[in-house]
Amino acid sequence: MSHILIDRLIDELGYERVTLDNHDEFVATDGMNVLFFPGDPNTVKDATDVAVVLPELVAALEGQLNPGVVTDTFGDGKVLKRQYGFSHYPALVFVRGGDYVGAISRIQDWADYLDQVSNLLVAPPCRAPGFSIPVVTEGNA
Repeated sequence: MSHILIDRLIDELGYERVTLDNHDEFVATDGMNVLFFPGDPNTVKDATDVAVVLPELVAALEGQLNPGVVTDTFGDGKVLKRQYGFSHYPALVFVRGGDYVGAISRIQDWADYLDQVSNLLVAPPCRAPGFSIPVVTEGNA
């Protein structure tokens, strides 16, 4: 499912459409790579809002962000969502040199975006939240 504002990012602004096939290459690119996960714009009310904000962030940060869009919410996007462990759409996931740095979910105030992204630009890589299942051994049961 798509929307004209999300399609614009790829068709007019030249953001890369990220799939499982090109994901690893995209996130390994030098600099800060940001993956936009809009979710289904028919059910995620803020998806189009973030689609409008992302180009403004890219411009405000003067080329420090390399944006890509994950448009396949129910196929490749579902796999990548699990990999990065965010729980709410829309999400911006930040990856530097293949290493996860952080994520911002849902729409934010402009000042909050600038503050959070500025912090992520200098943050060290970390482990993506992911989903974990507690392991119980026989001795601890």
